[in-house]
Amino acid sequence: MSDSPLLSTSLDRTIREPVEEPEVAVDYVALKDRNADEQPREKLLARGPAALSDAELIGLIFGTGTRVGGRSLSAVELGQVLIRAYGSLAKLARREAAQVAKATKGVGPAKAAQLAAAFEIGRRVEAAPPEARVTVRSPADVAAAYGPRLRDLPREVFVVVHLSTANVIQSEHTLTTGGLAASIVEPRQVFQRAILENAASVICLHNHPSGNPEPSREDVAITKQLCEAGAVLGIPVHDHVIIAGRGYTSLKERGLM
Repeated sequence: MSDSPLLSTSLDRTIREPVEEPEVAVDYVALKDRNADEQPREKLLARGPAALSDAELIGLIFGTGTRVGGRSLSAVELGQVLIRAYGSLAKLARREAAQVAKATKGVGPAKAAQLAAAFEIGRRVEAAPPEARVTVRSPADVAAAYGPRLRDLPREVFVVVHLSTANVIQSEHTLTTGGLAASIVEPRQVFQRAILENAASVICLHNHPSGNPEPSREDVAITKQLCEAGAVLGIPVHDHVIIAGRGYTSLKERGLM
């Protein structure tokens, strides 16, 4: 099934405004009444997921359509609403579920949560190592393990990775969300969990939603505080890695710690 134009010019607005009621095509036919090769589930089973359009994939996640302003919309048509409104799956993945539910008519909290869960599954699959044990040999190893999970987040997240004596990742701990200038990371928060986990050392990392990989003054100041505290406790901070889009910055490589 190809994506047919279903919406008026209201979808050309940015997502900053709520999406208005979509115009449903006159020849609208419910998915259940269409040919099997036009139904996303049957199409996927017969030809594989790559054969589905972005809107069809979203429709398959939703499962059911809805009614908007007295009009019936199929799940795929809701997918078309979202793709037209946000521009792409990648841009949609960077939005918070609550924002999607609030800004797009016909997509309530339940459907927005379904989408958010699907995107998070994709991030975790991409970030999952081929083996259970991940050995950190360089900042690139850290970026490969955590970049897919952090690069699309709309807010800053600070994560502490606990390492064994062989630099194998044992566990991780998320401390704060929000701007680092507003949410100060205290050494006590970082090392309290590290001590409980018997970590031999730690690596800190956080994301820059702006995509700018340059460390801020706050990033450098916090890193130096953590390094000093780690030296006293005997739990060294090996690095502080900033995830920014598809790239990363290592403060250790920059000589800033």
